[in-house]
Amino acid sequence: MQGKPVAEAIRARLSAKIERIRNAIGRAPCIATVMVGSDEAVSIFARRIARVHEGLGMTHLPVELPPDTTPQALTDACAKLSGDPNVDGIIPLLPLPEHLSLEDALRGLSPEKDVDGIHPINAGRLLLGQTAFVPATPAGGMEILAHYGIELRGKRAVVVGRSNIVGKPMALLLLAQHATVTICHSRTHDLPSVVREADVVAAAVGRPAMIKGDWLKPGAVVVDFGINSVDGQVVGDVEFASAQEVASAITPVPGGTGPVTNLMLASNTVEAASRLASL
Repeated sequence: MQGKPVAEAIRARLSAKIERIRNAIGRAPCIATVMVGSDEAVSIFARRIARVHEGLGMTHLPVELPPDTTPQALTDACAKLSGDPNVDGIIPLLPLPEHLSLEDALRGLSPEKDVDGIHPINAGRLLLGQTAFVPATPAGGMEILAHYGIELRGKRAVVVGRSNIVGKPMALLLLAQHATVTICHSRTHDLPSVVREADVVAAAVGRPAMIKGDWLKPGAVVVDFGINSVDGQVVGDVEFASAQEVASAITPVPGGTGPVTNLMLASNTVEAASRLASL
């Protein structure tokens, strides 16, 4: 299940929406990124966000704060953006310096501009089955499954990983599509046997090639969210060579979920702009 055709379909869908918004409010949708310090990995992520959004004709507003930014200053920066009528979406970039926490950003972040779905209100809305901004990575995984016609109703799904931005929301999204969902983690007893029961496996554990082909039920569908660097190569959480011999469909790494993730962030920003413009 390659991500590129899914990304192209999303891009085409967004282009029409962006044009409608531009005509309605006289500007393109705008996403602001908030970066504290100069971490190189964070800088690369910010540039990637800028490239994707600007490539769609959207606007990117980078907000760069010094490494000694206080918790209150981070809160204030997010609050200022939340109150800016020309900003539709805001994403605090992680990781933050050790003296800061995500909660410092969330105190100033409007849930209506939380396009990465990290605010407790959006997490709560997702849990309750209400309209919410969903973290871009699991949202992209669901787009891939839908694009390739993977039936989820009544299927057994296993999510390996329980992070707040991938594992947990992915489990809720699968549940909303009427799958029967099990969440696994580092303390799950006999993990291979649990994974082997799944019709759909979502790997988001952050350990390279941890899930082997013989862990999989024959014909299982595998969505691999892993991005791990091993000897200069990017690999997933699933051992691709052995898994593709067993799975009926699998996302490769790279080239699977990655191309879709940032477009889902853009999709959330477009949706935020639509709501703010009452479209």
